[in-house]
Amino acid sequence: MRLVFIIFIASISTSSLASENNHLVEQLNNMPQASLVVASENNDFRYSIRPEQAMIPASTLKLLTALLALETWGAEHRFVTDFDLDSDGYLWIKGYGDPFLISEEIDLIVRGLQKRGLTIINGIGIDNSYFSHHISIDGQTDSDNPYDASLSPLAANFNTLYVKRDKQGTQSAEAQTPLTPIMDSLARQLPHGEHRINLGSQELSSRYFAEILTAKLRDAGIQVNEQLITGTIPDTLNPYYRHQNSHDLAEIITAMLQYSNNFIANQLFLLLGVEATGAPASMAKSQSTVAAKIQAIFGWQDYIILEGSGLSRNNRLSARQMIDILQRLEPYRDLLSHQNDRILAKSGTLKGISTYAGYLHQNNGWVPFAIMINQPVNYNFRKQIAEQLLND
Repeated sequence: MRLVFIIFIASISTSSLASENNHLVEQLNNMPQASLVVASENNDFRYSIRPEQAMIPASTLKLLTALLALETWGAEHRFVTDFDLDSDGYLWIKGYGDPFLISEEIDLIVRGLQKRGLTIINGIGIDNSYFSHHISIDGQTDSDNPYDASLSPLAANFNTLYVKRDKQGTQSAEAQTPLTPIMDSLARQLPHGEHRINLGSQELSSRYFAEILTAKLRDAGIQVNEQLITGTIPDTLNPYYRHQNSHDLAEIITAMLQYSNNFIANQLFLLLGVEATGAPASMAKSQSTVAAKIQAIFGWQDYIILEGSGLSRNNRLSARQMIDILQRLEPYRDLLSHQNDRILAKSGTLKGISTYAGYLHQNNGWVPFAIMINQPVNYNFRKQIAEQLLND
């Protein structure tokens, strides 16, 4: 059940600030672009500094994405990918946005295809119709950094590749992933060393998946022709194999929060829109769907949510709204990372933005807290405040 909080005035009391033990909280109180809310066990706020001020949440926004995904599908939900075989011997693949098709999962796909009796294919067909072709994410740039990975209905390894360059040439930097033509081609321009870069487009994403699958099928003794085509799976095909991811949604969200994975967060954000309105996925559909869910659950008026990862500097949430999220997310609090055995939290960082939200363990219970700082501070300041709150 959600707790209804009594909201105090926008700054904490002078008597609270007088303690020698809360000098960092006093410092935050003096910052005009900072807010803090700490709930108590008595349905009120222990600390309340500018609780209604609209703030850039950065990656703490992933807590909202996690909540909406869990309430839409449930913690045990598993995403699927379809494989169909046509009369010409082409293995058609249709992705539905599974955000966790890592190399080890492709090994399981190969085993599933083997169990169906697959021994030879004349080529691979890719059906990308589940997503709109061009998906623009506010705050995302065209860099090759992993946090800018593009979205795709079919993507391997979070739409990134990990390569090593040395005088011998290009190698895959992870044992579970074979070197593929795309990896070799993209890595040639890189200096010596290890690099993780994103693929940058749906077309390269699906091709990269097909190349990894091809290599692993051949390693398993299945004959594969090099031909790769794209299109729409013919309606006349009978289903051949549906792969259900070995990781459930709770595991995927744990990884998303622990590694602050923008790709997972925005894949989930897109899929929320598809679930409500049907394919193809688009940011506009998902923004509308998320707004409707927020209205139904929280009834908020003043906020801006443009994507699901926190990349956008145009997103806005208040500390009070973050507490609303955390109160409802409380049954899943163990999915958050541990700062220590008494703090479960998610951080958010952009240039000049430092946020931190989660749960403090006090008096044999967990209480939500949210720290939102939209001005430059020391990187560890937010965690130092959380530690101080434990000891207050």
